[in-house]
Amino acid sequence: MSTFEVSRATPEEWALVGGWAAAEGWNPGASDAECFFAQDPDGFFLGRVAGEREPVSAISVVTYDDRYASLGFYLVRPDVRGRGYGLATWRAALAHAGDRTVGLDGVPEQQDNYRRSGFALEHRTARYVGRVAPRGPGAGVVPAAEAGLAALAAYDGGCHPADRPRFLERWLTAPGHRALARVVDGRVTGYGVIRPARDEARVGPLFADGPGDAEALLDALVDGFGAERIAVDVPEPNAAAVAMAVARGLEPSFATARMYTGPVRPFARERVYGITTLELG
Repeated sequence: MSTFEVSRATPEEWALVGGWAAAEGWNPGASDAECFFAQDPDGFFLGRVAGEREPVSAISVVTYDDRYASLGFYLVRPDVRGRGYGLATWRAALAHAGDRTVGLDGVPEQQDNYRRSGFALEHRTARYVGRVAPRGPGAGVVPAAEAGLAALAAYDGGCHPADRPRFLERWLTAPGHRALARVVDGRVTGYGVIRPARDEARVGPLFADGPGDAEALLDALVDGFGAERIAVDVPEPNAAAVAMAVARGLEPSFATARMYTGPVRPFARERVYGITTLELG
């Protein structure tokens, strides 16, 4: 391992990792990288064997504030697995989080390893995929810009373990993203984003006060977007979210586990009908 090095990645270098994620079936979005780097440009790491140009491992540890960070993209090239490169990359990158609580969405085969590193299970998440027949624009749904970034950032902050205005500003306006909000009596009651991806278009976040708000937003997001199939990452404890996905004909494809290394600030878990992205929480 003395010939192994971990260094921070540039957005250009990270394009390779998007291909690795696609090969694992994670279905990354077309504009994900630029949005991810907007939050924490120092939070992306690649491992290389000295003297070799192509990386062998990757991980992201993105900080949101002084209390919370999100870990994702823990990947090792299939042809070099089992040589300790992943663990070395993990240890080097996790130092970036400092003493923050770290969250992740772990694939089943890694969950025991995460537990040994101090992560504890919070809940399971299932990716629901399938065709959704458009029902037309939902009542009270407007473009995100009409609701205003400040109002959406405030709503988002109530549905996530940390505020993330830098990320959100880019996520709402990235190429190909459709961002909508539901406004009732002048108050935001939910918002959502749909974006193009390698396979199914991905919906996330889908945050809403209740099932009616979530349904209206989902209808408006898919209406005219042009995607034959969508994918939504639904936290299983939200029974209303699971029921909506099933009622719309979506089927679970794979599961992950939301895990934390410590406490996170209270947030409205019942409003989370679709997680923003498994890679950044």
